[in-house]
Amino acid sequence: MSKRSGFYPCPAADAAGQQVVSQAGGLLLTETVRVVGLDRALSAALGPYRPRNAVHDPAKIVLDLAVMLGLGGDCLADVALLRAQPGVYGLVASDPTVSRTVDRLAENAPQALAAIHAARAAARGTAWRLAGERAPDHGIDAGRPLVIDVDATLVTAHSDKEGAAPTFKRGFGHHPLWAFVDHGPDGTGEPLSVLLRPGNAGSNTAADHITVLREALRQLPGHRRGTRPGRKILVRADAAGCTHELLDWLVGQRLSYSVGFTLPEHITDELAQVPEQAWQPAYDADGEPRPGAWVLEVTGLLDLRRWPKGMRVIVRRERPHPGAQLRITDADGNRLTAFATNTPPGGPGRQLADLELRHRRRARAEDRIRAAKDTGLTNLPLHDLAQNKIWCAIVALAAELTAWAQLLALTEHPARRWEPKRLRLRLFSVAGRLARSARRTVLHLSAHPPWADLLLRAITALRALPAPG
Repeated sequence: MSKRSGFYPCPAADAAGQQVVSQAGGLLLTETVRVVGLDRALSAALGPYRPRNAVHDPAKIVLDLAVMLGLGGDCLADVALLRAQPGVYGLVASDPTVSRTVDRLAENAPQALAAIHAARAAARGTAWRLAGERAPDHGIDAGRPLVIDVDATLVTAHSDKEGAAPTFKRGFGHHPLWAFVDHGPDGTGEPLSVLLRPGNAGSNTAADHITVLREALRQLPGHRRGTRPGRKILVRADAAGCTHELLDWLVGQRLSYSVGFTLPEHITDELAQVPEQAWQPAYDADGEPRPGAWVLEVTGLLDLRRWPKGMRVIVRRERPHPGAQLRITDADGNRLTAFATNTPPGGPGRQLADLELRHRRRARAEDRIRAAKDTGLTNLPLHDLAQNKIWCAIVALAAELTAWAQLLALTEHPARRWEPKRLRLRLFSVAGRLARSARRTVLHLSAHPPWADLLLRAITALRALPAPG
């Protein structure tokens, strides 16, 4: 009588493997660090925070944490994953040394964060220069602007951490505000700045939006302090960004904007008097006319005297999808949403449907926040507010490393748009074996994973780029 073995093989197991690397795909992130010069820039910026006779550079510790988050970690102790594989990740500090470094940076958080942000900006300039025509700022102008999305999210705190407070969703935690640069439909995006706020921080606090946008503009390559970027930069936000103070500041900076707008109650009656032929078909995500959706400019129907000059309001009318609950503001079974913009009419890409589609693509900021939460933002693991501000900066570094790796090494492939979970499953988790011969160390990637060739091509593409210095 044969014994049934089940669906899967049952090989004997031990812990005697030598020179085996379980996260060999992380080489893609470490090569990105080298190519964009982030190691050099961060080492110079954090030099004052290195104790005398210290073995570990604070910059290496910060980068190890960023790589660890990119690989899927979510707390300081997870850096042990890198420590176990020195052949790929080098000398990694012990847990106590990592904790002391974060504490040291948090003791002087404003200056430490400024140093980290300066290094990020320098590396971003290198990454975008190497990307050439694929860079987000390539060929931008008023008609094709660089897009900065501003959005907030809630981060739950499971203990009484400094700065945590009740949230508007009856939870408890923090309410950070982020700014991301959009890479467009062919890519993902990367964070520019973050402001860690208490959970009860207001959604439409103009001062917070201005603070985040100021820091975001400093992160852009070529930015010079005291200059105004102009209309080639577009700021997108939901209705929380539609405040007089924020829009006045954006206009003062000569920035373009596209923000959600709350319609007054009387607009429903006035729209009922508009001839049906005045409504224009809206576009779907592919830029094609979408059945059951229309757009109309209602600037002339509103009293906008208190708003900045040149502001336009565009309304979208559509039939709610099946199962959607109607709201009191929905008229004749149609849902009305609106946004405000200072983009003037005329020229390519400036039809009402084009502007409405451009604003609706602001939803990609939700994708960027989801990616950040998959890269260490889900849980702020430290107690002090200053420590968690350092943690958020490391989260931004991890998200940028992933985005730059895709921008520089995964072009012309669907992996350019993969989110962190898919990258980890398909690329970062590829195993390998270290071999030393003739004074050379070679990492032999496993030949079995379906995406091993893609990983090898990506690493080869990065190593073909000139590294700074």
